[in-house]
Amino acid sequence: MITVVIADRLGKGQNVAKGVEAAGGKAVVVPGMGADMRLGDVMQQENADLGISFCGSGGAGALTAATKYGYPERHGMRSIDEGVTAINDGKTVLGFGFMDQEELGKRIVEAYLKKIG
Repeated sequence: MITVVIADRLGKGQNVAKGVEAAGGKAVVVPGMGADMRLGDVMQQENADLGISFCGSGGAGALTAATKYGYPERHGMRSIDEGVTAINDGKTVLGFGFMDQEELGKRIVEAYLKKIG
């Protein structure tokens, strides 16, 4: 089963988690304010396949996870299609502006499953 860690600067992410689970993945939502800055740490603890970070700029949590643990990342994304492209390009940490949408979680997991076969 694919594990996706969701970390939102404002402690949200529950809608994305619903989409991850609808696509057959396991969602781990990091609780609390500033959760995006703990994305890489929780990905390590959970042995996660993917991480999704949300903040105003769409970059802080993704960049921190990449810097600290070497995850391939793309940040500053504002659309679901950009996230799907990032998965197809081999990225495992995705940084978005605030987009707590069920469709985002679902499509990211579907793209990852398709990529890994």
